[in-house]
Amino acid sequence: MAQPYILIAAGGTGGHMFPAQALAEAMLHRGWRVRLSTDARGARYTGGFPHTTEIVEASSATFARGGPVAKAMVAPRIAGGVTSMALQMLRNRPDVVVGFGGYPSIPALGAATMLGVPRMIHEQNGILGRVNQIFATRVAHVACGAWPTDLPEGADGVHVGNPVRAAVLDRAAAGYIPPGEYPMSILVMGGSQGARILSDKVPGAVASLPEDLRQYVRVAHQARNEDGERVAAYYAEHGIKAEVKPFFQDVPRRMSEAQLVISRSGASSVADISVIGRPSILVPFAAAAGDHQTANARGLVQAGAAILIPESALDVSALAEQIALVLTNPQAAQKMASAALSVGAPDATERLVALVEGLAQKETA
Repeated sequence: MAQPYILIAAGGTGGHMFPAQALAEAMLHRGWRVRLSTDARGARYTGGFPHTTEIVEASSATFARGGPVAKAMVAPRIAGGVTSMALQMLRNRPDVVVGFGGYPSIPALGAATMLGVPRMIHEQNGILGRVNQIFATRVAHVACGAWPTDLPEGADGVHVGNPVRAAVLDRAAAGYIPPGEYPMSILVMGGSQGARILSDKVPGAVASLPEDLRQYVRVAHQARNEDGERVAAYYAEHGIKAEVKPFFQDVPRRMSEAQLVISRSGASSVADISVIGRPSILVPFAAAAGDHQTANARGLVQAGAAILIPESALDVSALAEQIALVLTNPQAAQKMASAALSVGAPDATERLVALVEGLAQKETA
């Protein structure tokens, strides 16, 4: 019997790539051949994928960036990417194609639609991204990370949750050490688009904590390349032990060791926080389509696991007050950690795998 083959297509942000990685890990474990189609931005996130994952960069583009010349080239580039992917599928037809959103997923999904290859998409947020909007009624299933998800008429939505990587599952429900008079870790994550404001506000907030609290604080801060030097310098000038990098490969470990997470509320970040179980301060990205990051945060906030600060209300003093509130109340922090676990979906990957395998079986039946 031929080895089953899945083609996974995902865009160039962690929000798309991390659940794609979770599915890749699971399908490889089940004996499938796995191929990932992405772009140069997405390739930055492939370091965590199993080495047996075949990775190909597809030609695609977006109207959201660039000047008139770049925009004029969008349609030809997408057409070229779809044609190239269709030729590859004619030579080696996937059993299933799964898209995770982002414009680099267009070539694989477009080619699969043209050739009638079984296909589905996964939407991490409660509001469909632009590419997933295009394909929602052209695929067998829309696997939904949030529920309910706003879907067009005719789309088959199935709630599975947001898959997390094996490294996150390895830390699921890891024991939480409440704040106290010993080194305490704060993990700061801004995401690929929303890191700037956290780099502007978090260092000042930590520096303004009372000395008897600040002396115990250690910070791991993800900052954009252009902000990293000034953020690291600020921490150093104020005597705060901090590690500042554009990307941490070991986020699951750092999160499991943290007393507090300060983060944007992207779907993957929220999923990781809830599966590992940590108190958090969430700052939704105001420019997110349909304000979906506020929706992403709702479950943790309603459970009492997270403090939500709208971007418009984020200032140094307000943030410092909330950080202190968590780090000076160990019992409350412990309750927040437990509450986070109550909204986690550690079986999301298994649910997604069942949907994928069911679609493949329908095709061969």
